Amino acid sequence: MPIRNAEATWEGDLPQGRGNMKLGSGALQGKYSFGTRMQEEPGTNPEELLGAAHGCFSMALSAGLSKAGHAPNRIHTTADVYFDKVGEGFKITKIRLRTEATVPGVDEGTFRAQAEAAKKNCPVSQALAGTMIELDAKLVR
Repeated sequence: MPIRNAEATWEGDLPQGRGNMKLGSGALQGKYSFGTRMQEEPGTNPEELLGAAHGCFSMALSAGLSKAGHAPNRIHTTADVYFDKVGEGFKITKIRLRTEATVPGVDEGTFRAQAEAAKKNCPVSQALAGTMIELDAKLVR
């Protein structure tokens, strides 16, 4: 399997500095700063990238449903990454996955079981096992 990479450059002190993140593939790159992470300035931040990495969950759910005989038409997942002050520092305290899927012929129980299995077993969720990951899965008819 290939090794994936990304890079980040930071220049300056924390409150006034600026940085740039870039995926190794070149598909995405973005500026980040104290303001894009702690306030509402335009730009990106590491937490958004972790949220986007949960595309892995959608892929794992698709694989599980397909293996169970229910290939999905569409899976859409949003990841809310909670970045909070904890003690003297900051911590990603929770990730909430909200997914909606259109899956012909699947019953609610099978869908929910596959969604929970995908949450537990996708490589990104496993890598973030120290963080609470909640799931709100909705089957769209």
